[in-house]
Amino acid sequence: MRRRDFLASTALALPAGMSLAGAARRPRNIVFIAVDDLRPQLGCYGHARIKSPNIDELAASGTRFDRAYCQQAVCAPTRASLLTGARPDSTRVHDLQTPLNTVRPDLVSLPHHFKRNGYQTVSLGKIYHHINEDPNAWTSPPWQPKSDWAGGWMAYRDPMSAVAVRQSYAALRHTYEEAVRAGKKPVAPQFGRGPAYEGPDVADNAYPDGMTCDKAIEELTRLKDKPFFLAAGFVKPHLPFNAPKRYWDLYAPEDIELPSRMDWPENMPKLAGSEWGELRAYTGIPAKGPVDNATMRMMIHGYYACVSYMDAQVGRLLGAMDRLGLRDNTAVILWGDHGWKLGDYGAWCKHTNMELDTHVPMILSAPGMGKAGASCGALVEYVDIYPTLAEVCGLTVPDHCEGKSMVPLLADPDRKWKAAAFSQYPRGKNIMGYSMRTGQWRYTEWIAQDTGEIIERELYDHQTSDTASSNLAGLAQHAPLIGELSAMLDKGRGWRKVRQAV
Repeated sequence: MRRRDFLASTALALPAGMSLAGAARRPRNIVFIAVDDLRPQLGCYGHARIKSPNIDELAASGTRFDRAYCQQAVCAPTRASLLTGARPDSTRVHDLQTPLNTVRPDLVSLPHHFKRNGYQTVSLGKIYHHINEDPNAWTSPPWQPKSDWAGGWMAYRDPMSAVAVRQSYAALRHTYEEAVRAGKKPVAPQFGRGPAYEGPDVADNAYPDGMTCDKAIEELTRLKDKPFFLAAGFVKPHLPFNAPKRYWDLYAPEDIELPSRMDWPENMPKLAGSEWGELRAYTGIPAKGPVDNATMRMMIHGYYACVSYMDAQVGRLLGAMDRLGLRDNTAVILWGDHGWKLGDYGAWCKHTNMELDTHVPMILSAPGMGKAGASCGALVEYVDIYPTLAEVCGLTVPDHCEGKSMVPLLADPDRKWKAAAFSQYPRGKNIMGYSMRTGQWRYTEWIAQDTGEIIERELYDHQTSDTASSNLAGLAQHAPLIGELSAMLDKGRGWRKVRQAV
């Protein structure tokens, strides 16, 4: 058979939407690794004290994106945005309570697009924030680890932690019943939160992420002869910082460094900061005020242990791909859904537009595309993942996608690229903070949604650090720069709301 006849006959058998570029080869698979609350604090990102050898190996086989940004620094919105390729204003998901399919069922998600093009699509662990958020995207029902342990998905395995969970739940129940008796509107307790960390001597699959990895390896074995999109969502290093003892033992307590800055930037508007998110709900954490240095060091230690525990699961997954002969025809992408504060600014968790919360790790290894071990300093965003993976597999990109394929960066990581990356975060029902990272600056405007009035501005210099020391927006010398950045913010996002003139 002549080559052009072979290509034509092969193309006829391809899923709809696949280009002839992929016709001479078997469709490329995707392994899509989502990690909760992961900062870009890994060995491959220059943090030598973090033990992440398997993620480092993945980076050595592909491209590490050094300046990647999420669209909103909290789980549900960032995942809905990434998985649809649409920004939060388009998905209309800005909180944890709104599943994507209740507001934008018309958006064809990334896994749904692959499913439509003949792929087996599998969801394991935490992919969306809500398990049934995108029911049509998967060829089998989304799978979750069993939850027959103290604390549900948070999974406590130390017996003393289990006691604390029961006591915490009992206290929540008491508060609820007291509110009912007093005629007040009660908040129903969903579960009792236990300690913020534990480190029992147990097997990896005693915790949910180990179970998710077991299931992922099982699914790879089942799907190895079919085109597949396998999404594996690891929960750690999300709170509580629970990991098997051997991962705690990788770090010496005396080597744990405390944050360099424990106060918010000077002149930062109050609405720009955050409280401690869910951390206040855990036993042993004060209801207000800071934790002492010993507790802070212990929690940072626990976060590191959880990163190494999750990294081990990534290693098991990559090892299974090697044994099954899948690495040469499977693109692997690993991403953390947003950044996280580890006592930085005296705060914890995410929930801001600050650099520490929006700057994220992202690694893409696509065999045959790009140079192994490359680092890319271009500004990229999570809305770019959808068009990138579609192009990697020779699929068309739906019109609703608002990102830009990063495939050209695989071939030339130093090429000219985006001038800015955009994030946003709401404050209450009427105020939205729109934030933009450029080469050196992070510029943010807090806008009243009903009038378009700019309530507050922030300008931070991040030339040397992700931690900001001072809000420069009020300095007269930066007025011309702010004018330029404000216009750039409008042009880059194309917002239609009436805006107050600079």
